[in-house]
Amino acid sequence: MASRSVWKGFIRFSLVTIPVKAYSGTVTGGGGIALNQLHKVCNSRITQKKRCPIHGEVPSDEIVMGYEFDDGKYVIIEEEELETLRSPSEKAVTIAAFIKPDTLDARYFNGRTNFLVPDGPIGQKPYGLLHRAMVEENRYAFSQMSMNGKDQIVLLRPLDNLLAMSFLNFAADLKNPAEFKDEVISAETSEQELSMARMLTAALQGDNFDVTQYKDTYTEKLTALIQAKVEGKQIVAPAAEEAPQITNLVEALQKSLALAQKDAAVAPAKPAKLVAPGTAGKTGEAKKRKKSS
Repeated sequence: MASRSVWKGFIRFSLVTIPVKAYSGTVTGGGGIALNQLHKVCNSRITQKKRCPIHGEVPSDEIVMGYEFDDGKYVIIEEEELETLRSPSEKAVTIAAFIKPDTLDARYFNGRTNFLVPDGPIGQKPYGLLHRAMVEENRYAFSQMSMNGKDQIVLLRPLDNLLAMSFLNFAADLKNPAEFKDEVISAETSEQELSMARMLTAALQGDNFDVTQYKDTYTEKLTALIQAKVEGKQIVAPAAEEAPQITNLVEALQKSLALAQKDAAVAPAKPAKLVAPGTAGKTGEAKKRKKSS
């Protein structure tokens, strides 16, 4: 079944307007297996009903939204009143700034991503122009927008030939790391320990890292467990793996390095390059075009 767009609107790039539609970046139904709550005595499914302490169970059409401004006192907020708060530019992703890929710390990303594609033939050319400019300048586009009645901040990133729109957390929604700084005590490390830690880091470098090789093994195991129980098979828990008892840091580093060297020879560290996702090999082409022009 073909994917359905979850939103339609515009990218505003100064005076340029690009009609786009958004598709969810996650697979429908992803997230593993859902388990239901049951009554232990009879295995009946537990239901959650909305009840009023005075009138008992309440139907959905009699439920309104309210804010408790004092103890036990509420002000009712009507849906029509919420509509008046919606931004007139709710359908626009207005680019506020083009920033470097490493500007935002990873903690700002909330894990939700949409793919933006041109909505109709008229959007193809400006969409491609924006995408190419971002690739060649190695920049991401920051925007504040409204979606589903809520203010959002997002980051547009070139990914292959698409623009990925990643949703961000507002700074006010994140805890300040300084809150935990006193939990970490500065400890002295020897040159031997540091040298071995760097060797271990080099041995475990993932220059050819492929995230698609990682699977949700818990869901696979849970599926097998459910099937086995349906078939009435006895479940035997595997023996717990014992963690190695190492109390010496140098000894732990030596054993870790030996394990890493079994899989691959230690290679000299290569300097990391900051390249926008999906732009590998394109930056050099962009420089060649600039030189020849």
